[in-house]
Amino acid sequence: MSFAKFVMQDRKANWHNATKGKYVVVLFRIAQYINNSKLLSIILFWYQPLYRLFVHWILCVELYPASQIGEGLVLWHVHSLVVHPATKIGKGCSLRQTTTIGTKKDKDGSINQNAPIIGDNVDIGANSIIIGPVVIGDNVIIGAGSVVVKDIPSHAIVAGNPARIIGTNTYNIHV
Repeated sequence: MSFAKFVMQDRKANWHNATKGKYVVVLFRIAQYINNSKLLSIILFWYQPLYRLFVHWILCVELYPASQIGEGLVLWHVHSLVVHPATKIGKGCSLRQTTTIGTKKDKDGSINQNAPIIGDNVDIGANSIIIGPVVIGDNVIIGAGSVVVKDIPSHAIVAGNPARIIGTNTYNIHV
């Protein structure tokens, strides 16, 4: 895939996004493209530290280039967003502010490095937490403030702490 096509793969999904999230997505895709090429990593060695400084430290968005995220990513009101580098996110997903997606400590105190796997067209509400080796199916809506620690089947609408299924997304509504 060409550089321009790779970087702009989320453009259509972010067309009406008036927040700084669409710019963070472009910076993230550039970092991903560079990260996936040894030659570009050497030539553009300065980009990764600048990306970390600006996106991680100034904007408070921990979105690592190693994360596997499908096209159509939308970031609404990005601030205090954390996505573990081993996380896999499908196509057409949207994330909101103060969301954490990552790993957790096991009962014995060791850190389980298995990060969540999130399907296609998943809408994650503000202040949600998704931790541990959970699998979230396609076309899922996760309500604001939800804490997801167990697998969620496709087409579910979940909310609460811990997150429970409160409905079915039969129309594949993507908010």
